[in-house]
Amino acid sequence: MELSALQMIFTFIGGLGIFLYGIKQMGDGLQAAAGDRLRGILNRFTSNPIMGVLAGMIVTILIQSSSGTTVITIGLVSAGFMTMRQAIGVVMGANIGTTVTAFIIGINIGEYALPILALGAFLIFFIQKRKVKNIGMIFFGFGSLFYGLELMSGAVKPLANLEGFKQIMLDMSSTPILGVLAGTFVTLIVQSSSATIGILQGFYANDLVSLHGALPILLGDNIGTTITAVLASLAGSIAAKRVAMAHVMFNVIGAAVFLLILPFYEMTMEWIQHAMNLNPKMVIAFAHGTFNVTNTLIQLPFIFALAWIVTKIIPGEDVNEKYKPKYLDNNLINRAPSIALQEAQDEIQNIGKMTVSMLNNVENIDEKAIKKHKDKHLAVDNMYDNVRQYLNKLSEKKLSAKDAERLSVLYDVNRTILKVSTLTESYLEELQKKQSADIQISSKAEESIERLYEHVKISYEKTFEVFDVYDNLKKDEVVKRSQDSYVLEHDLRKKHIKRLSSGECSPEGSLVYIDMISILERIGYHSRNISESMINLGEHSYTQTTEVKI
Repeated sequence: MELSALQMIFTFIGGLGIFLYGIKQMGDGLQAAAGDRLRGILNRFTSNPIMGVLAGMIVTILIQSSSGTTVITIGLVSAGFMTMRQAIGVVMGANIGTTVTAFIIGINIGEYALPILALGAFLIFFIQKRKVKNIGMIFFGFGSLFYGLELMSGAVKPLANLEGFKQIMLDMSSTPILGVLAGTFVTLIVQSSSATIGILQGFYANDLVSLHGALPILLGDNIGTTITAVLASLAGSIAAKRVAMAHVMFNVIGAAVFLLILPFYEMTMEWIQHAMNLNPKMVIAFAHGTFNVTNTLIQLPFIFALAWIVTKIIPGEDVNEKYKPKYLDNNLINRAPSIALQEAQDEIQNIGKMTVSMLNNVENIDEKAIKKHKDKHLAVDNMYDNVRQYLNKLSEKKLSAKDAERLSVLYDVNRTILKVSTLTESYLEELQKKQSADIQISSKAEESIERLYEHVKISYEKTFEVFDVYDNLKKDEVVKRSQDSYVLEHDLRKKHIKRLSSGECSPEGSLVYIDMISILERIGYHSRNISESMINLGEHSYTQTTEVKI
């Protein structure tokens, strides 16, 4: 008896492992076959909540994991490519998309699991074409999924004869909240609602649980699957945490509503079963689909209310909402490309001024200032990408030769601003290293760093005060700033070599000094290159600008 119980446990665990691996393989194969465009679908096709729901459904069907879709979504929110309201729509769609797995399981083809698995393995190992291998992964995953289900189903059949197990099922049937807790707990452990729904389908097909007992477990499964989103959001932004909270609230509210109407829910499922002559596994699939579709339809009109509630539960400033593009209007791209180009310049100037503020405050290294600095760097990264995409769309339109030239300059300046933002991050890290390791630099070295920092800061600030691709700068002013910078940098290098020779600077201090000077030099180069790119506008032969690699 003890041995058979052990065999039953091992068979069930092994079957669960094969099932989970099958889902992953099938999802990976579908994703590879569809092309690596899933982020693009979520990033671009979420203009309104309904489109967000559709995008969430499509991506979840492709990767066979609502958790995977939610994690990608949280990553996009953290990076600022998607707003919280858009993300909530995607999460709702992911919940619907994940029901496809339950419907696949509902098709009784368990006896063909091994031949399908073998076909997949043959395509993976003996065919060299990448597309065929991807199809092989789909078949292999599909077969593994059903083989795992067969093992689990066979393992749980003996439970029907155990009085203790029967009593547990009866208790859950009489107290629905216990079923919800059980479903939540199991999914928290497995971290896959598809797996726990598959287990539930096996239980119901083997008469181990009644429909009245199965439905609350199903509701708990949907709550438990939110744990992956919660874990993914822990290291994310405030917006990411809010999306995870919205995911939890969405499923908890839905489960609470369906618990209140449980008799009607059960009656509806029984009617569908008889009307469509469904097998037990398909009944659970329809119950899963009915819950998620109905829950989405109920809560979709209240996305703004849900977003408002989570901002109250998780207070704080969302950096991506505070620092977001101000001037980019997609309607202008088709109607008035030349005006859209001016809007792009205004946005680039806006981002440039943000990096100016980062550079102005880079020497402030208290905890609050560092957090604000890092938030701005993330915002610059996000805004850079928005401008880049905007300019890409503009480049496809008919522009005058002059505007095409301006567009090229704006591309370069946009990229340069991101480089400067990254360099200010590096400079901040050097200052933190100097403070935390208590590295001493000679007073003369400190003075020279401060002198170069002030020069670079003023130079960079002036660059964006006069930044305008429609009005060339006076060449004399730029040349003068370039000459002053070169003389200052050259002078600092010579003096530092002398201090090293005389032993005034320690080796550790010298390394930090060199790194800090180097970073400031590169910011200075970028500043001059931005100015010189505007001087060269309209010239057929371009003067050579300094190319700096970071």
